[in-house]
Amino acid sequence: MPTFTLKMEIYPAIDLKDGRCVRLRQGLADQVTVYGDDPVAMARHWVEQGARRLHVVDLDGAFSGLPVHTAVIARIAAAIEIPVQVGGGLRTEDQMQAVLDAGAARFVVGTRACADPGGLARLAARFGERLVVGIDARDGRVRVSGWVEASELTPEVLARHAAEAGVKTVIYTDTATDGMLTGPNLGSVRAVAAALGGAGLIASGGVATADDVCRLEALGCPNLVGVIVGKALYEGRATMGELLAASRRAESV
Repeated sequence: MPTFTLKMEIYPAIDLKDGRCVRLRQGLADQVTVYGDDPVAMARHWVEQGARRLHVVDLDGAFSGLPVHTAVIARIAAAIEIPVQVGGGLRTEDQMQAVLDAGAARFVVGTRACADPGGLARLAARFGERLVVGIDARDGRVRVSGWVEASELTPEVLARHAAEAGVKTVIYTDTATDGMLTGPNLGSVRAVAAALGGAGLIASGGVATADDVCRLEALGCPNLVGVIVGKALYEGRATMGELLAASRRAESV
């Protein structure tokens, strides 16, 4: 199985809804744009464009609390030779194992991590580096259940819980910037990175151009290991080549 490495990586995102490739605006289910009917072809496209990692979200699973697109994810994983990380609706350990069995290199839990932060140590012990915690936040509070509910936790507190539990990688998404092409929330990224200590951070939300990748790296967070990019790629604001070149420049600084 392909593995992940700790360096600045670009993750093109494939969000699945009703079997199609879509993007949401600020995570709102009624603010959807369809970009393709064939997720496998889309995955191959990003590989052909130079992607070395792929981020896949089962949006129907995230909203329903039950994975919906595991079979599609299996087809994607079988069709490409790069690591795939998968999130959306994973609440039980059986569901987590099922997505790994489908070919994912690792999986993302968000709502489960927020509802049971004390259980993260058990998950980390069982799944090791295959476990990723997704922290989705808006207005200083973690959002759950497909971003529709606010919790009492701040992203920094959940990040600290995850790191203390032994989680090796966290994805932080600022939902207010997601799909808006206005640039990432640099201050929040810096704060979450600091709370994580030595755990790796993948930033998500707001990236509009290759320059945003350089701005993220300029924060000087040594544990910033990746950036997820969605709408900027689908809308042609940036190409994989430009984003990869920016990440290589950032690594060399």
